[in-house]
Amino acid sequence: MDKKIKSPQKSYTITLIPGDGIGPEVTAAARKVLAAAGVVVDWEIVDAGAGAVEKHGTTLPDETLESIKKNKVALKGPLTTPIGEGFRSVNVALRRELDLYANVRPVRSNLGISFHHSPIDLIIFRENTEDLYSGLENEIAPGVAQGLKIITEKASKRIAKFAFDWADRTDRKKIHAVHKANIMKKSDGLFLRSVRDIAKDYANIEYKEIIVDNCAMQLVMRPEQFDCLVLTNLYGDIVSDLAAGLIGGLGVVPGANIGDEYAVFESVHGSAPDIAGKGIANPLATIASATMMVRYLGEEKIAAKIRAAITLLLASKKHLTPDLGGNGTTQSVTDALIEKIKLLK
Repeated sequence: MDKKIKSPQKSYTITLIPGDGIGPEVTAAARKVLAAAGVVVDWEIVDAGAGAVEKHGTTLPDETLESIKKNKVALKGPLTTPIGEGFRSVNVALRRELDLYANVRPVRSNLGISFHHSPIDLIIFRENTEDLYSGLENEIAPGVAQGLKIITEKASKRIAKFAFDWADRTDRKKIHAVHKANIMKKSDGLFLRSVRDIAKDYANIEYKEIIVDNCAMQLVMRPEQFDCLVLTNLYGDIVSDLAAGLIGGLGVVPGANIGDEYAVFESVHGSAPDIAGKGIANPLATIASATMMVRYLGEEKIAAKIRAAITLLLASKKHLTPDLGGNGTTQSVTDALIEKIKLLK
């Protein structure tokens, strides 16, 4: 009998931005988990953020952008953004430079640590390139500042189509467009009209609309009513963090920034400089983001295995970092997760 010849395992070249603060610690954990799960990656490590300034003289070096454009896919640790002064957000710059117009944040209940009695399973689709995050601000008089809210039909329809396509592909049943068009009739009104136009082409998906402040209240009171939310940039940023708080916080929520050509995967939490180097950072959000990346690359079985291992880990409550009420470390959580993955092989 002829021996079966194993097909060579597929490998990937992926850009890695370790990030600031706890970034290097949590991205290192994600790399270990992917390797244990069988994902073969040649990591191309580049700099961005506050840590890149001393070395490159800029927070976003050209070589970093070139690496992502070449490899098409990147995993990114959290980057520091000064509050009220200093350099502009590198996260925003990356999204605009690479036209990563869709921010995708799955929010799913985790066994044992959810902070709401109802099971939650929703996906937030946030437009990523305009709105008040366009950075068009100026001081028009002493003590008076203004910022311009930019909403375009093109960007609004693009994020709407992305959301409806995703829902259609993954058998999601309902999408809410979140807005404040009762007050901002021109800007949010344009967003709402754009989403309505796209919704007409998806008769199989229920389409609803909700005012953003009511959406925030309903998420706290009855989050189970939501399936998918599509929002402008600012609302999406705020609402996704609110939703994260219902399932254990930012330490367990993954995120992806996806465009037509490139994709950058990242946890949604900050760089947490106060705990950097202490070995207690929660790596699960970055690991879950890397799992989204694995699924994006087409490795569905591996992604499902990592996700199942995370669920088992959280359900056990034995290996939780301080943000989740435990005394685990970055290393102990990573090691425990790898053991769960091995059990699922």
